[in-house]
Amino acid sequence: MHKTQQGFTMVEIAIVLVIIGLLLGGILKGQEMITQAKIKNVIADFSGISAAYHGYQDRYRAVPGDDPNAAGRWTNAPVAISGDGDGIVAGTYNTACPAVFGAAPESCMWWDHLRRAGFVTGNGAQQPLNAVTGQIGVQTGDGAGPPSGPVLGAAAGAGGFSGLIICSANLPDKIATAVDTQMDDGQRLSGSVRGQLQTAPNPAIVQDANVAGGNYQETGTNVYTVCHAF
Repeated sequence: MHKTQQGFTMVEIAIVLVIIGLLLGGILKGQEMITQAKIKNVIADFSGISAAYHGYQDRYRAVPGDDPNAAGRWTNAPVAISGDGDGIVAGTYNTACPAVFGAAPESCMWWDHLRRAGFVTGNGAQQPLNAVTGQIGVQTGDGAGPPSGPVLGAAAGAGGFSGLIICSANLPDKIATAVDTQMDDGQRLSGSVRGQLQTAPNPAIVQDANVAGGNYQETGTNVYTVCHAF
């Protein structure tokens, strides 16, 4: 005696497809919510550190990291390291700041001074990380001096920054584009927010050779360092 095998009915298939569609929609919506949260987090980093800088400057009439009176103000061990007071934060945003500092550059002391003053959380001179584990740091223009090529302190290209800037590295293309659009003009090579296409994590800031047509490219694989002028 043979049993008749019955397949799924059209209604059952339709129900399964609807359930799959709802699950995929929920996953995609969840991913988009996570991305939006990271965008807000990166923007909050820029805003919060900028506010901390202005608060420090207003209280001490000095630039954190460059503050010449830091050692006399904070004498608890380890004693703070003073800057030279020339109005420039020496060093680069991606300097490997030591946990126990000695002759660390001013771009590292920037964080130590802000933390001692209570403007940002944490201890010591190490740079914080952004929402995608990229380095956050500060420098003045080209920082420690020109590398092998033009730099952000130059007059053209992706550069043009000569004053103090804060940079956030390793940002996926969608996040970098949204941050620039929401904070500035959405153009990678102009305005107070500018981006640099990365080929390695936490790269040095150099002038971009791709001056023509240099907008952000959302390929799903591009990663950028975004810098904001104070």
